[in-house]
Parts: sequence; structure tokens; C-alpha cells
Amino acid sequence: MKAAFLNKSNRIYTEEIALPDLDSDQVLVQVESVGICGSDVHYYKHGAIGPYVVEKPIILGHELSGVITAVGSGVSMERIGSRVAVEPQRACKACKQCKAGRYNLCPEIEFYATPPIDGAFCEFVKIQSHFAYDLPANISFDAAALIEPMSVCIWAAQKAQIESGTTVLIAGAGPIGVIMAQVARAFGATEVVVTDVQDKRLDFVRKYGATRTINTLTNSIGQEKFDVFVDACGVPSAVHAGILATGPAGRVLLVGLGSDEMLLPISHIQNNEIIVTGVFRYTNTWPTGIDFLASGKVNLDAIVTHHFGLDEVEEGLKATSYPDAMKVVIHPQK
Repeated sequence: MKAAFLNKSNRIYTEEIALPDLDSDQVLVQVESVGICGSDVHYYKHGAIGPYVVEKPIILGHELSGVITAVGSGVSMERIGSRVAVEPQRACKACKQCKAGRYNLCPEIEFYATPPIDGAFCEFVKIQSHFAYDLPANISFDAAALIEPMSVCIWAAQKAQIESGTTVLIAGAGPIGVIMAQVARAFGATEVVVTDVQDKRLDFVRKYGATRTINTLTNSIGQEKFDVFVDACGVPSAVHAGILATGPAGRVLLVGLGSDEMLLPISHIQNNEIIVTGVFRYTNTWPTGIDFLASGKVNLDAIVTHHFGLDEVEEGLKATSYPDAMKVVIHPQK
């Protein structure tokens, strides 16, 4: 099969490699769509994210969907031909975190496109059968691939206890901010306010999830207080302002990849008993994501703006910075 690799020199190249061998509980998925994540771009530009360093060629990409073409010895042959969305990780199942149901925090987790684990910018991948979720016919491969970033938002919404009547403030109208706005509404939020500094993105998110938007270059959030604040941009000033806009007993969810350290308004957090927590991937979110897509509560096809083939991965990575780009998708079979 053909695969696109990133090497230590931050160069993308394609190469023919052998098909992966399957364990008894795994399936082989012919990859149809792979969304480009901000982490893929970060590895491409910088070669590392925190402790995860590209020390040998790696296949990026972890937002994916496709068709099962082969199965391991312990998997029913009936799965062959199934259209699936892939949860791109493998936990140990034996550590304290896994046994507590928090497999996203497993210290031995093998996550696609996180060094040294290869990802999905290739024609075929292998995954445990239970992490290849069958898709209803009305969900496209592009939307199915984006269940992965939507899962981050679903996990954030669950941790934030978003329900009917909740008011939500989101910083950032990029792909995660737009998906988060839709997910918050799907969970029952009655007011979803999104901030950004680009009017074009704010116009877009008003069509998909936001009840109101604020351009923080020209307007402030004011004295309004929200039940939940979700940071989807990682900008320290936006995080600080968002926490100050969180009301008593509110919840703050840090989703955006930003500075390793930043100053927070501790007195506001303490005096209002605000819960501040990070969001690291997800657990058991794909069934909810599939339901949201199949029912029309969330529209992910609308945010896909650019398409590229496997030989154009580098162009796709660069396209994420285009002014009109929202979500860029790679199609390995083209």
C-alpha cells in the first residue's frame, strides 16, 4: 500500500509499504477520508508536541473513516464490507486508568499519529474491531472521519455537564469551536456564544451552532456570566477572559492547544468555586457522535472546505492556514 510519511527534517514523502498484519481481534480498514488535525500541522511544522518527538519517519492523521476489507481470526467475516468510523487508539486494558474506565489516560496508550505510532495518511490501517464503528447510510465518509474531533467536544460537553438550559461561552471559531457549538446545542444548551477575532469565522459559526458571536477585537464579553466556558483556541488572553466570564459554580474546559503555562484569575476561580479542567481525547464517545450525525443534530459535512489526495498531503497541511479553510480532508484512495 501507499503511505505518506513525515521525517525528522519535516519533509512529507510517499512510499510503498507492506499491508499491516492483523491480530486476531483486529480489522483492516481501507481508508476513505482523513481529516487534518491541528496536531498534524504542529508535527509538520515543529516535529514535536510536548514530549512526543518525531525521531523516525511517521504516518500522520488520526481522524478517519473507511471500509473493512479483512478481519482477524477472532472477528466475524460478516464485518467485511462495513462502512466504519475509526476510534484511533489502543489502550492496555490493565492499568489503573483503564480499569476505572478512563482509557484515554492509559499511560501505555497507542494513539494514531502520536510518535512512534503511525496514523492514517495511508491506504489501509488496522484497528481493534470494537473501535471500528458501523455507520448508518446517511453519514458520509467525511463526516464519519470528523467524529474524532467531535468526540473531543462530546467529552468536553459531558465533563462540563452541559444539559437543557445551560449557557455556554466558547473561545475560538475554528473547526473545534464550530463543532463544539453544535455539540453544546445537541446536548441542550440554550445559549451558545462564540468569540473570535475573524468576522468570516464568526459568520460561519452563527450558521452552525452559535446563538450569538463576539469579535473580541472590537467588543468585549462584558459583565455577562456563563455556566460553562470552553477554550477552543489556546490563546492565554482568551482563556483569562473566558474564566472571568464564568459564573458561580461554573465549569471551565481547556480544549485548545496553547501555552504550556499561563496566568489564571485564581481569586475569581476560588471565590466562585469554578471547576477548571483539561480535556484529553475521549472515552466511549463514538456512539453519541454517530447518533448526533444520523439525527441531523450536528452537521460536519458543512465544515469540510478542502479535499486532497494522498500524494497531496503536504499541500493539505499547508491549506489549513488558508483564510477560507475550515476543515481539510485527505482521500487516500484518490
